[in-house]
This record gives sequence, structure tokens and C-alpha cells, in this order.
Amino acid sequence: MAGVYPGSDQGMPTIVLLPGMDGTGDLFQPVIAALGDGFATKVVRYPNRALGYAALLAVARQALPSRGPFFILGESFSGPIAVALAASQPSGLMGLILSSTFMRNPRPAWRVLRPVIDFVPMNSLPLSILSHLLLGQHATTYLRSVLASAMAQVAANTLKTRIKSVLSVDAFAQLRTVRVPLLYLMAEQDRLVPPSAAQAMLQVRPDMRVVSMAAPHLLLQAAPRTAANAISAFVNEVRRHASASADPD
Repeated sequence: MAGVYPGSDQGMPTIVLLPGMDGTGDLFQPVIAALGDGFATKVVRYPNRALGYAALLAVARQALPSRGPFFILGESFSGPIAVALAASQPSGLMGLILSSTFMRNPRPAWRVLRPVIDFVPMNSLPLSILSHLLLGQHATTYLRSVLASAMAQVAANTLKTRIKSVLSVDAFAQLRTVRVPLLYLMAEQDRLVPPSAAQAMLQVRPDMRVVSMAAPHLLLQAAPRTAANAISAFVNEVRRHASASADPD
């Protein structure tokens, strides 16, 4: 398909990083450092406003490179956005990477909490709870610090709107129409997104490659080198395949 599998002769690919629930993009620094100089990276930062998936999709779309090959990486909350972008077949897109994410509310039982979300004091949630859920036993002083810094930047209404969006999202229809290679990074110690989220995606896309690693929900932060190795291997394989397909010999 023209424009979707650009050859490697177009230069270094860009990895467009779509952030998790905080939306700041600040938490990507560990994996960006681990990726090194092999790839250009572009971090998408969401406005600190009460915007749902449709509005944030428009923000992410505006951030896509206008030229050259690129990959989209959607972390956690941004998985449905990443899939919707890939399904629209933007020119230059070579592959889609999903990390600790879902296409539908990963915890159906939590749907009953929707009516009370507006009454939850989001900005007063103890860091210890967030660290337990997102980092588990991999929490370090540094990771707890960057997590606290990122969450402190997000308004309570912004978080509440994003949580409500997760509870009602369904991106399986878009997932079916994605036409580029797919990689899913699965955290074995994820306390938010269970393995059933990836399994449901595999039922729709059995061609999706799943790489499992001993890490918490924030695997790109807690296991950046392992994640970077998996991302690099996937990107390089996709580029080799694209280059071979484009070679007339």
C-alpha cells in the first residue's frame, strides 16, 4: 500500500510516543535514553484540559510527522488513540507499538465507579497508592519522583475525564483495520491492565507480536532497556522487510 511501508532509504525513522494517563510525556525519558541515537523520537503532550479520546486523537494526529518513515507507540491510556491513528493509514507509518494497554475497559467491574468519579479527590491520592499500582516492586526513588512530578501537573478534572473515557472506550473496530505490523509489550506484573487485555486483542489480530517482560504497568520506565531492545528489534525487522519488498531485484 503506497505510503505505508516507506523504504529504509528515507532515513532514520521517528518513533512518535503517545503518553499514558498523565499526558505530560515526561515519563518517556528512561526509554528514550535507552533507545539511544538509533531513532529519532517525538513525544506528544496532551493539553491539561478535560478532553476525551476524540479530542485527544485530533491532538495526536496533528503531531504526526509530515514526511519520512515513522512508528507510533501508544502507552497505556493512549493505546486506543494509537490504534485509531494507525487505522487511518497516515502516509509514512511503518508500524504500531502498544505498551501495557487495551482496546476496551481492562477492568469491566470498575464500570460501576463511573457515577462517583467526579467526587474522588484525584489530586489527593497518596503517591504510595499510585506507586503500588503503576510501579509495584520496581519502584525506586527516581521513578517515584518522576511519577509524582508528572501527576502533579495534571488537573483533577483532566484525570477524571480521562478515566471516564477509559471506562467507555472500544477501539476493536479500528484495531481490525490496522494494516501495519503490530507489537504489544506486556507487563507480567501489571496491576492495572490484566493479560486478558492482550488476549482479547490477539483474538482480533492473531498476527500481533507480543513480548512479555517481568515489569509493572509502567514497563517503559521500570524496564527501559528491555523495552528498548524489543522496540529496536521490531523496528529494524519491519524496516528490513520494507527494504526487501521495495528492492526490484
